[in-house]
Amino acid sequence: EANDAVSVQHAFAAIAETGTLMLPSAPERPTTLNLLPDTAIVVLRAERLVGAYEEAWDLLRNELGAMPRNVMLVTGPSRSADIEQALELGAHGPRRLHIVLVDDAAA
Repeated sequence: EANDAVSVQHAFAAIAETGTLMLPSAPERPTTLNLLPDTAIVVLRAERLVGAYEEAWDLLRNELGAMPRNVMLVTGPSRSADIEQALELGAHGPRRLHIVLVDDAAA
């Protein structure tokens, strides 16, 4: 919902090379979860952490078969200095980003 302060979702994958989350859109993962709330909490399974972008794209193609309507690549909270070179947090998405890493193998 547009005025929710926090969103919780699961990441499809993450790229270690840049610390980037891969969040493809799906009925259970609407893009609004990545844009509207001030705080985003993203759950990531440790097994979904890959080294490079190419590995994440291969994983997406192999598992989904077709490209989703939208794939968001998120590397940290939203920030922009487009206007008067003043840093603005939350300009194009959440001001805060928390990642919960779950390691099923450790259980």
